[in-house]
Amino acid sequence: MLRALLIMLLGSSLLHSQEKEFPNILLLGDSISIGYTPFVQQMLNGEAKVVRPMQKDGKRPENCAYAANGVTRIEAWLGDTKWDVIHFNFGLHDLKYIGQPLPNAKIVLQKGDAIKKNPEARQLSSIRDYLANLEKIVTRLKKTKATLIFCTTTPIPEGSRGRIPGDEQKFNAAAIKLMEKLNVAVNDLHGHASLDKVAKHQRKADVHYTKEGSNLLAEGVVRTLRACLEN
Repeated sequence: MLRALLIMLLGSSLLHSQEKEFPNILLLGDSISIGYTPFVQQMLNGEAKVVRPMQKDGKRPENCAYAANGVTRIEAWLGDTKWDVIHFNFGLHDLKYIGQPLPNAKIVLQKGDAIKKNPEARQLSSIRDYLANLEKIVTRLKKTKATLIFCTTTPIPEGSRGRIPGDEQKFNAAAIKLMEKLNVAVNDLHGHASLDKVAKHQRKADVHYTKEGSNLLAEGVVRTLRACLEN
């Protein structure tokens, strides 16, 4: 009886010693990141615990939207978890053109040059405001002591309503310069998404991607996250 008890205790101790505590990774971003999150989770299964913000019902992912929203929601997203890596992106909503001020702003229906001719259209965030809010977010994220990775905004294709192709590159360039100043690593997902094998899976005249496209975007995210974990 005593011998059996000792074996059970030793076995239990060995089991707990072999349990691996995976690093916690937080993904923050818009609907593009909502699309690639489940693929990132699958690819890193057994290597890390990957989490993204969820809505109050706990069943649907939360869209982190624009940077000013990030400033107000960051505490809720961080919660009380000890994060090891935080991969974050804002920009796709900041650069979109709206027809009325926040909080009731709706994206304009025009496309391309027609947006510029609409006297009521204005970008949700100026680059100056975008950077100011990004810096506030980074300042808060640094307090977690997690490794931070800023992710560039994916391409805007021709024909997208409410957005002008090329604006994302202006916002990305400004954000990258800020991240260099703040000593934050950058994942150039825009560059990865611009590869032919990925770009062909972006929906026509739409910033979103097919399921296969999201899977390919996840590869670009996972490559960066693995490099981070290895270091």
